[in-house]
Amino acid sequence: MTPVQASRLSHKQKSGFLADKLPPGSRQRKIAFGVGIPLLSLLILYLVVDSIVMPIITRHGDEFPLPEFTGQRVIEAQVLIKDLGLEFEVSSEEYSPGEEKGIILNQFPIAGTEVKEGRVIKFVVSLGQKMIPIPDLAGLSVRQAILNLETAKLQLGEIAWAFSDTLPERVVVFSYPAAGTDIPLGSPVNLMVNRGRASNFTYMPRVTGLTLDEAIARLEDKLLKVGIVTRRTDENYLPETVLEQSEPEGTELDVGTEIDLVISSTD
Repeated sequence: MTPVQASRLSHKQKSGFLADKLPPGSRQRKIAFGVGIPLLSLLILYLVVDSIVMPIITRHGDEFPLPEFTGQRVIEAQVLIKDLGLEFEVSSEEYSPGEEKGIILNQFPIAGTEVKEGRVIKFVVSLGQKMIPIPDLAGLSVRQAILNLETAKLQLGEIAWAFSDTLPERVVVFSYPAAGTDIPLGSPVNLMVNRGRASNFTYMPRVTGLTLDEAIARLEDKLLKVGIVTRRTDENYLPETVLEQSEPEGTELDVGTEIDLVISSTD
């Protein structure tokens, strides 16, 4: 009887959970060892690569927010860029009124973007204020002089009077600043116009954008009068701002001509 008991004990020890669920030679055991174990191995490999290998390769966790460089000079920003391990390039340059040459106008990526060492930051840099040479206006009518100034992207400033019998009447004698002088884009250019002996004509100034009191003073300075004043509701302007004038700027008029105005009202 003793050998039989030993045989049963030995058989019981060989059996277990895996043997019970996946009997040796069974189809389930073959599938488990043929498919399940490789899939489990791939899963483990993926987890190792994702959590250990990739962070090392991509330096995950080394990102930092990009500082604000706009408004700085490139030469100043360059110091901080080098300290942060970044690089930069000037992607474009453009004229910018009110900004000195070399000032950073825009950056990409924008400030606050998470970046890593070695990232290239692109800048748009100011070329400064664009300068325009004043065209030669001597000998032209006021109207033609205004057109030439607009073509050059300049504005008409003040018109002063000269009295000369030796020069053509009602033409520009000279401009000030003088012709050929480089001035900022959009700047005003003043004209000296010959009246000759006649003193019964004048030129229409620009009064749009001025207050009514300022417009009246400017018209009187040009020997003109205020005609009909019409009010129009426009909340985009302060009350009593001149919105329209009945004669365009630079028009030759008789002294004492009445100029109708349209002014703003909030009522």
